[in-house]
Amino acid sequence: QVQLVESGGGLVQAGGSLRLSCAASGSVFTIYDMGWYRQAPGKQRELVATITSGGSTNYADSVKGRFTISRDNAKNTVYLQMDSLKPEDTGVYYCNTHATIYINLIPRGPYAYWGPGTQVTVFS
Repeated sequence: QVQLVESGGGLVQAGGSLRLSCAASGSVFTIYDMGWYRQAPGKQRELVATITSGGSTNYADSVKGRFTISRDNAKNTVYLQMDSLKPEDTGVYYCNTHATIYINLIPRGPYAYWGPGTQVTVFS
């Protein structure tokens, strides 16, 4: 299995910045794309940004130009730099990845994995 642990959330004033991190760990595995999603109270979970193992990125229109996703493949870690934060960016941010795991050297998957989430609150 693969475990994802997010960190870096918190309370910030509008216009400020936060940097989220998500590290993947577990038994032998190969990670493919990684991404961030968020869920505001009373709303559905939505995509924020994704990045492939090769570094290609995709952003929600609402965060383009303000958020930057990056990854360190050697550390199996994905980052989300969030600048010019707005109150509407408030929500729980979840890390996501798809990974193949190896059991007795036999590949299984890929499967989708989610972190427990980290709260981001932006006040005006």
